Amino acid sequence: MSVRRLEHIPGFNIDRVAAAAGDDPEVLRMENLDTDIPPPADVMEATRTAIGEDDANSWLPFTGRDDLKEAVAAYIERRGGPRYDGRREIVITSGEGDAMLDALFCLTDPGDEVILTDPTYAGMVNRVRLVGAVPRLARLGVSDGHWRLDLKALRAAVNERTRVLFINNASFPSGWVASDDEWDAIASICQERDAWLLYWAAYEAVLFDGRQVRHPAALQGMRDRTVTVSSPWERRMIAWRVGWVVAPGELTNDVSRVHIYNGLVASGFAQIGTRVALGLPDDDLATANAEWQRRRDETLRQLEGLPVVSAAGGWSLLLDVASLGLDCAEVSRRLLEQKVAATPMRGWGGEIADRHVRFVFSNEPVERLSTLGDRVRAALEAASHQT
Repeated sequence: MSVRRLEHIPGFNIDRVAAAAGDDPEVLRMENLDTDIPPPADVMEATRTAIGEDDANSWLPFTGRDDLKEAVAAYIERRGGPRYDGRREIVITSGEGDAMLDALFCLTDPGDEVILTDPTYAGMVNRVRLVGAVPRLARLGVSDGHWRLDLKALRAAVNERTRVLFINNASFPSGWVASDDEWDAIASICQERDAWLLYWAAYEAVLFDGRQVRHPAALQGMRDRTVTVSSPWERRMIAWRVGWVVAPGELTNDVSRVHIYNGLVASGFAQIGTRVALGLPDDDLATANAEWQRRRDETLRQLEGLPVVSAAGGWSLLLDVASLGLDCAEVSRRLLEQKVAATPMRGWGGEIADRHVRFVFSNEPVERLSTLGDRVRAALEAASHQT
């Protein structure tokens, strides 16, 4: 019998799709947030070298290396964010998942409410539930071919129990990137309601079509209301399992205490590799972004005429199969028959998420994506006959 805290927390459906896809090389792997673009060579070399160092194979320091904390602070400031004191205001974690959970434990008590978008990342909404808080959803809608936050729905979701607005940007699974007006609305609510902004920034600079980074902690009055969690995903360092929490002032002491009993310490050699990554010039990311945008554009070309929404950033985009009268889980199953691994979005928010299947375009080269359209249309045809 499960404990009550797990009653509304489903398993991840990504791994089920991945297991069903197996290791067939003909399958287009679009189910998980991976990319075949390797991390920077300097990062890999620094990590390999550090594996043999004594101080890179230690439990200490529990909350992360000071040199990495300072690198995170400099990285944020370089992007237009505020200045943070690395040693006092940053905690290094064992990946972004630990960082989210650490922050939520420090920002909420059981029964407090946390506002997220619909769709959102399942790992965000279910970590809210794990700490005993209550998720409230504000819908994303489509305007002029792009996702936009419904600001009326956002304000309607706020009440006296609201403690946190939990936003990731660029957002996945949708690829929504907040506009200036949307950020201003989020900041206004935080200030009016004395609420926190919990900002997941892992894809904040994976932006397309000339968009620029806007760090919400730099907005007037938001430095001391924003907790930032992130990881080096932009540098394709998925398996390094390093993340961080940036929290203002004394809140960092709480985050440190939670982290010591949650994730404890990220590996020293991965921290050293991450420090090198954060010091690299931006041309590495610009090159990767250009390739991801090519793949996004090819995915959109392949799905032309279908109810798909372009991604303004990030690694994935969504197809609205409910508008075709189809179920997302059934379409995912039919896609596997056509050798396309794609994840149904049931449980990744509410009724908006449930309409969609996600396609991760970051892990397949353009040449392989050129077969996507025919496969998807065959799967949709088979699913429509099933219904």
